[in-house]
Amino acid sequence: MSTDIRFTDFKSDKQPTWCPGCGDFGTMNGMMKALANTGNNPDNTFIVAGIGCSGKIGTYMHSYALHGVHGRALPVGIGVKLANPNLEVMVAGGDGDGYSIGAGHFIHAVRRNVDMTYIVMDNRIYGLTKGQASPTSRENFETSTTPEGPKQPPVNPLALALAAGGTFIAQSFSTDAKRHAEIVQKAVEHDGFGFVNVFSPCVTFNDVDTYDYFRETIVDLAETGHDPTDYDDATDAIMDGDKEYQGVIYQDKHSIAYEEREGLSENMAVIPDGAPDNATDLVREFY
Repeated sequence: MSTDIRFTDFKSDKQPTWCPGCGDFGTMNGMMKALANTGNNPDNTFIVAGIGCSGKIGTYMHSYALHGVHGRALPVGIGVKLANPNLEVMVAGGDGDGYSIGAGHFIHAVRRNVDMTYIVMDNRIYGLTKGQASPTSRENFETSTTPEGPKQPPVNPLALALAAGGTFIAQSFSTDAKRHAEIVQKAVEHDGFGFVNVFSPCVTFNDVDTYDYFRETIVDLAETGHDPTDYDDATDAIMDGDKEYQGVIYQDKHSIAYEEREGLSENMAVIPDGAPDNATDLVREFY
């Protein structure tokens, strides 16, 4: 850990190819600020990305990185963290990547409670593939593939996380720079799986869930007297379909990360010289 790290140290020399005005710019900046503010540095940080507009975020950030396959970023991140618990692992993806093909991995990652951070850039549409409805699209949201709307209620990722036993559940708005960075920082500092769903507007294909819409409707839980350690309060906020909330919605202060619970502390990536006893015989048995 270092106190001399600035968020710009996490910027790579590659320029993002996102559409001008994309919410992912703000989401990424908040991620970098949170990592720097918690004393991490690029040498001890590992970014895993899924598929979608957010998929190349590991290229745009200066750290160890891996660009995974669709819906499989979380198991990769879990593998990295368990192999080397000393790394700060952050997984980034979109609402399509995380809540559709990756929904099963999402639920099990939440309940395992590995000490890592999961940032979902939720623009409520498939942006990279040119504007199809995503799991979080509104029921009446018209797209080229759903001209009359999906005709089904959107997925509530916060409710999924709570039902799966989530120990840190939060939501932020990518353009509210200071607040977004604060929320992500709290997720990084949490002892366990820190999940942040980020409203990250798509300026090209979604003309409903826009910056103006979120600015006018977002309610910051920090200004309402909300107690994030109260499970019932968290449930009420998560199930309130009439409001768009920002802030830490639920945090279990007694959370124990999977690695600590299972006694995993050594860097398994360090392999001693020479093969283990009988390893060759074992290989020959199967080949």
